[in-house]
Amino acid sequence: MTPRLDYFAAAPKLLQPMLALERAVASSGLEPGLIHLVKTRASQINGCAFCIEMHTRDALKAGETAARLFLLDAWAEAPHYTPRERAALAWTEALTLVAATHAPDDVYAGLLPHFSEEEIVKLSLLIATINAWNRLAIGFRAVPGQAPASAAAA
Repeated sequence: MTPRLDYFAAAPKLLQPMLALERAVASSGLEPGLIHLVKTRASQINGCAFCIEMHTRDALKAGETAARLFLLDAWAEAPHYTPRERAALAWTEALTLVAATHAPDDVYAGLLPHFSEEEIVKLSLLIATINAWNRLAIGFRAVPGQAPASAAAA
């Protein structure tokens, strides 16, 4: 697959707010492991090979286990995830597939025992952000293992 364009080079100033949002989400106080799981799961749903490769690599570097990453696509059937992670993954699926799910009330209610209202906003922004990155990477044919040429400068 050949990349369509280097979106970092094509619109560097326009991507600055996205990068700022990415930094804000990373420093939001949500657990890094949870952030990695959410980013990877949304990327799996969206079929973003570039993002799946990047986020699984980052998760492994941060200490995530291979077993939990291998089973992430079947998290609901695997005993490897905490109740908090399960609630986050269900919300990730609901918001990533919002056109089909309309963010069901029961999935939202599942967040309440595990997340504060502020954390639900943080989690939702995390999900929105990774979905936006997925759309850019898929739309512009980002190649797994190769960051856009100008991404390092960003």
